[in-house]
Amino acid sequence: MSGQYDDRLRTLSRRVEQTRESLDPDPPDEERAMEILRQGFGPTVALYCEARTGGSWVRFSGAEFERLERTMNDWLDCYAACYGVELAGTYSVRAAAELLVDTHNAHDVAVLLTGVPDQ
Repeated sequence: MSGQYDDRLRTLSRRVEQTRESLDPDPPDEERAMEILRQGFGPTVALYCEARTGGSWVRFSGAEFERLERTMNDWLDCYAACYGVELAGTYSVRAAAELLVDTHNAHDVAVLLTGVPDQ
């Protein structure tokens, strides 16, 4: 993986750990949920989209791809916690990227993947 993407993913990984440690929502906390989507989930999915559609196609090693998906799922877990839902998600970053291309909206992607909040 390019250093540019590796640095960004490391930052997103550290940030989600800090977010998880500080997360103490009073569900529903829609404002905090949107902050999590804007600052973590959206940028994580966007990193994958950019790596796959940018000027040069970036190849992720198995470990890098696993870290990318784990980071994305950790952000979704934090998002769901804002609604009082425990996920322990195992969602595909590729599926999230395809939904983002279709919807152009990280919130819609999170709702479609997780079903949170209940509609």
